Amino acid sequence: MAQLIKLQDYVSRYEKDMIRYPSQYVRLKKQQWTKIKQQWEDGGVYLNEEEIQRFKEEVEGKEGILKRFKKILVRHEEEPEVEEEPDESDDLSFEPSVYYKPETLDDLKHLYLDQLLHFQLKWASSTLTEKSYVDSKYHRDDHLKFFLQRFPDTFLLMYEPILLLKKAPVELEVLLFTPTALWCISLLDQGEDTVFVGSTERFWKVKKGESEHTQLNPLISLDRTASILQQIFDKNDVDFTIHKAVLSRTGYVDFPDIPYGYKVIDKRSIQKWHDHQRTMSSPFKHMQMKAARAVIEYAQTTSVKRMQWSEADEDLLGDTEE
Repeated sequence: MAQLIKLQDYVSRYEKDMIRYPSQYVRLKKQQWTKIKQQWEDGGVYLNEEEIQRFKEEVEGKEGILKRFKKILVRHEEEPEVEEEPDESDDLSFEPSVYYKPETLDDLKHLYLDQLLHFQLKWASSTLTEKSYVDSKYHRDDHLKFFLQRFPDTFLLMYEPILLLKKAPVELEVLLFTPTALWCISLLDQGEDTVFVGSTERFWKVKKGESEHTQLNPLISLDRTASILQQIFDKNDVDFTIHKAVLSRTGYVDFPDIPYGYKVIDKRSIQKWHDHQRTMSSPFKHMQMKAARAVIEYAQTTSVKRMQWSEADEDLLGDTEE
């Protein structure tokens, strides 16, 4: 499962420490998967609603028993929020919740990965002291889910990143840092079996059924993205290969004479390309981390202080005025 190091302009803990968090994520993911898999293999306890209610009635008033079983109970009632000081160890924790018994190991894996996806969005939109408000569309974004759930842990993803260059925000294409290269990917998605007719002109034709329209040539944006990244790499002594690709998971790209330096990945070839990436069992590489760190330092961030910290700041200001 690739790591989401930057999402749009949301605050990310990876931009605070690009060395610590990637390895910590891999370790945490492995530990929790081993734990939940063992529970499933041992026939862990899963309760239905009637059993939950009966269990609550039987142990009502017996302090401590419910706490020991809280991980197997479905929470039907809102628990009162308790104001606590922020604790980084709690903020970094990930405890998957299994509310039913998956029939197969694959079912368990899908359940686990879906919960891990939400945890990744948290890491990519908050730190101990700051948070950004995530657009709900990202929880349903199939492309984001594809990149995060179907690539190795050592792949680092910047999804729709916004860089701040000369005080001006610049939106880039999807960036996928593998251990050996950086993929700049332009996503084409206008429905199942859509045909994109490529050319070197400013616009491409888009055909779906009987309808036809045009869209801006995606190679233009790819060239701009690659050019910006190469300048950042040169400035930071980063020697890292940059690939440029047009990707359509559900459609076809008709561009037989595509210029050198670009790769077309469509419905016919995506499985082969994806399989090749997944076979890359290489660990994190020094130049990969250096490249990702160099780019993320230019990332724009829009965030607010977390509530606990904002209130504390106000108290300090009040004491000063007195």
